[in-house]
Amino acid sequence: EVRLVESGGGPVQAGGSLRLSCAASGYIYRRYSMAWFRQAPGKEREGVAAFRGDGTTNYADPVKGRFTISQDNGKNTLYLQMNSLKDEDSAMYYCAAHFLGPPPLAAGSYKYWGQGTQVTVSS
Repeated sequence: EVRLVESGGGPVQAGGSLRLSCAASGYIYRRYSMAWFRQAPGKEREGVAAFRGDGTTNYADPVKGRFTISQDNGKNTLYLQMNSLKDEDSAMYYCAAHFLGPPPLAAGSYKYWGQGTQVTVSS
């Protein structure tokens, strides 16, 4: 059984930082190709950052230069370092795994999802 558990969300002031973690367990096809998504109330789920098995990364334009995705393969954990947070970054953040194929920031490109962790940025 594949399980993805996110943590690290919470309230933060604008300009602050948070680091999200996603602990993965179970057999995951293309384990090292995982991604972070977010969904704000009333909006569609959007890709934030993706990590590919060859080490390449993809970022959504709104987070480029502020967010960094990384993996600790020994711990089967995916991270998202978020700096210079803005009000518009407030959302539920989800970890996604089992990459089905490009594009890497499309929700339909992943089979498994975590339950999410809430990030709330206030100014």
